This record gives sequence, structure tokens and C-alpha cells, in this order.
Amino acid sequence: MALRPTPPQTRAQQLAAQQAQQGDAFLREVEDALREDQMMSAVRRYGKPVGAGLVLGLAALGGYLWWGHHQEQQAATRAEQLTIALDQIEASRTDLANKTLDGLAAGGDSGSAVVARLVEAGLLVTQGKAQDAATRYAAVAADANAPQTYRDFATLRQVSLNYDQMKPEEVVAKLKPLAAPGAPWFGAAGELLGLAYLKQGKKELASPLFGAIAKDKDQPESLRARVRQVASQLGFDAVDDVARPIEMNAPQPGAAPAAAAPVEAAPASAPAPAPARAAASAKAAKVATPEIPLMVGKPGAATPAAAPASTQP
Repeated sequence: MALRPTPPQTRAQQLAAQQAQQGDAFLREVEDALREDQMMSAVRRYGKPVGAGLVLGLAALGGYLWWGHHQEQQAATRAEQLTIALDQIEASRTDLANKTLDGLAAGGDSGSAVVARLVEAGLLVTQGKAQDAATRYAAVAADANAPQTYRDFATLRQVSLNYDQMKPEEVVAKLKPLAAPGAPWFGAAGELLGLAYLKQGKKELASPLFGAIAKDKDQPESLRARVRQVASQLGFDAVDDVARPIEMNAPQPGAAPAAAAPVEAAPASAPAPAPARAAASAKAAKVATPEIPLMVGKPGAATPAAAPASTQP
């Protein structure tokens, strides 16, 4: 198919096309100038507030980063001071340790300050000042800004120190929230709570509580043995967890009896431990004391507290 030839434009048509192109260019220039004028007006109107907002935002960000860094430095310093205080306690320099702990305890509501207050109370117990220690524990237990784990521990220690002077109802009111299965202080708080139930004559509440503690394998074996004995005397079966090992150790029918292991004569004198082992043994023995280790552990650790031996009802 052949294309039709384009007829040549006349002079008038060419002039009209040129005028149209010039008109479009002029309109574009007017629009560009209008946009530029609007932008400059917006900058003059909003430039200062926007700039001030940016400066304030950057200043706030810088302040936040500085504050976080400062807090980290302060926490590291407090942790170092607490370590120094614990080393001074191990070295039997309680006068220096008390000064260091007083400085930490005055540091507000931080976790290290609460730990320092608990360690001070533990030192008072070792010095025979049980009532002063109980007062310190009560203050920590009543501190709403202290971590809940530390408050619960302070409550437990306060009750254990004042147990003989407290009424059973008071012991129940303070320890019942701590004696729930799975709670950090279930074993120690449950033992004291069970004894308080026995003082109230509520054997039906004490027996299953002792049984639950005896069957809880997360509790220390010494505590489980104590409450297992009490539960057995109360008529509650708490020994099913030890029946299986006894049956496993019994000889099977038709099996030959196991040969008894030869008993070797004990040496006349045991060799003296190396200095490093002796130091480690001394440190471990100190950590095993019932008062200090529960207070000087890492914050948030849920180690069951040592409780006094149970008495017979």
C-alpha cells in the first residue's frame, strides 16, 4: 500500500506552528518560575522550624546515647565495687567490706544497691545480730523498687530469723505466695510454711506440701530428706521416688550374687592438698554457708535458700 505524500505546508502554516512552539516554551518557563517561587516561599515559611526540629532530634539522640553509655559505666563500676566487697569478706576484713557495701547501698534502687543491702544483713547474722539483720531484710522486702526476686528472698530470710517470735498466721501470710510449686523459693518457703500449718493443726495442708517438696528433684537433697521424714510421720507417701532405685539395685532371680568389692586399708595419713586445691576448698566451704551465698549470687539467680531444720510437730 502506497503512502500518500505529505502536502507541503504553506507559509502561514509554518508561522502558526512556530508561534505555537514559542507559546509552549513560554508556558513552561512560567510554570518553572511559579514552582521555584512556591518552593522559596515554603523554605522561608517552614525552614527555621524544620531546621530547629532536626537539631533538637540530633541533640536528643546524642543525649540518649551518652546516657546509655554512662549507665553502663556506672553499672560496671558498681559491679567491680561489689566484687571488691566480697573479696574483703572472704579475707575477713569486714570493716572495709562494710564501708564498701555502705557506699553501694546508698546508690539508690539499682540491683547492686539491693544486693549490697542483703549482704550487709547477712554479715549481721554472722555477727550474731539477728534482729538487726531481720530489720534490714524487712526493709528490702518492703522496697517496691527492688527486684521481686530479691524482695521474696528478703521476706524468706526475715521470716526464718523471726520464726520463733511470729504467729503461725503471720508466717502463712508472708510465705504462702512464695511456696507455690515451681517458684524460686518453693522448697525453703514451703518447709517453713508446712511447719506453720502444723502449729495451726492443719495437717491436711502440711502433709501434701511436704510431699510435693520431697518429690521435687530440683530441691537440695538435704531438704528433701528432711521433709520426706516429716511427711512419712504424718502418714503421707513421699518415698515413691526412692523405691525405684532400691528395686533396681535388688538382685534379679537366678542371677549370681555380685562379688563384694575388696576393702582396701585406708592410708595412715592423707596427703596434704596442694595450695591451689586448699584455697579452692576453703572458698567453696565459705560459699556453702547458709547466709552469705544466697545474697552474693548473681542478680536474678533462683538458688533455693537454706532453711532451718524442721522440728517435729
